[in-house]
Amino acid sequence: MADDPAGLLFAVSYGSNPLETVLTAVDRTGRVEWQRSFAGTGHPWARATGRGTVWVSRPEAGWSVLEEVDANGRTVNSVVPPSRPGEDIGTFALVPDGFCILWTAASRLLCGNGPRREPRVSRHREDGTPVWSTPIHLGDLSYPGIGEVTEGSGRQVRQKPAWTPGEVTVAYNEPLMISGSSVAASFMDRGSGLARTFLLDLRTGKISAATPWAPDGHKAIDRDRCFLIGVQGYGAFETARLTPEGRRVADWPSHGALTVGTDGATSIVEMENRLPSRSKFRRLEPDGTLTSGPDLPGYYTAPAAVDREGTTVYWRNDQLTAVDADLNVHRLAKLPGTGITSRVLILAHGMVALTLDKELHLVRTPLAPLAAGTWPCADHNIQGNPVARAV
Repeated sequence: MADDPAGLLFAVSYGSNPLETVLTAVDRTGRVEWQRSFAGTGHPWARATGRGTVWVSRPEAGWSVLEEVDANGRTVNSVVPPSRPGEDIGTFALVPDGFCILWTAASRLLCGNGPRREPRVSRHREDGTPVWSTPIHLGDLSYPGIGEVTEGSGRQVRQKPAWTPGEVTVAYNEPLMISGSSVAASFMDRGSGLARTFLLDLRTGKISAATPWAPDGHKAIDRDRCFLIGVQGYGAFETARLTPEGRRVADWPSHGALTVGTDGATSIVEMENRLPSRSKFRRLEPDGTLTSGPDLPGYYTAPAAVDREGTTVYWRNDQLTAVDADLNVHRLAKLPGTGITSRVLILAHGMVALTLDKELHLVRTPLAPLAAGTWPCADHNIQGNPVARAV
């Protein structure tokens, strides 16, 4: 993340073990300015404020702490939102007057054999004082794409009956998004990869809707402040459009990393569990149809960004690639990698930043500045904070 397009880059990563989080500040030449280590949970999260500081979540003596660090690596503020034994911050977002937090059961490494907590969503003022807290009841798991073979089935594959979730975490892809006064909170059963997204009112915490269990996929906020919820796995490959109240109003037979340009055009870098690749770069049209662009060779993909001219930039198949508004392909740089990537950032003067494996790459390109579209919105794409016009 970056506090602003021309400032320091901040990378949050694992340390020497899963219970250590490292925050690294890097200048635009790639030089490390400073590093700080924090106690961690194996799920590092950090958000830049746009005011020259970064918030990091970490545990401390049985409590979860949000710590604000300035551009020199010094702690300038600490907040302890009330929590219960056995739970930890799964992820969080900064809203204008405080924080929105997703809570999950703490790692076994932290809580041992202590109580396993159900997830919840909460909102807090700047000093950590609770505004509301809403428990999330996930219900039993089931999905048509999951089968099993039992002794009584005669070795025939049958749909697996509903079962109780095991270890519940925040969803792998975009677990928390805030659009206006609507919160989209996604939780996942780690064993199966199935997830549910709950929509809550940011002002009251009241749940307005929830999606059924489905494979976790990429998500976004579109021009009309609706949520795009992707599903990929167990035979599913689609993206749905949900209003902030949870009404499903459109579907596309596609899934992948999403961008929304300044003009509202929604593009998708398809990501399918299949080789050889059948994926394409596509546009999601308002009527539920798709406009197909270039083929996408390879498999692993870094979530994309879009500039003010409608050019989408992403990493895939060892190439940093751009697709312009007319769906023409431009190869920007060859960057070999194994698929362990960060999201792509567009910084000042066309600089593109992303991590591959354990290396940060800074690439000069002819791209225009980051688009002012809703996704990746400025806070999400630069500052790491997935909030669009929060109230």
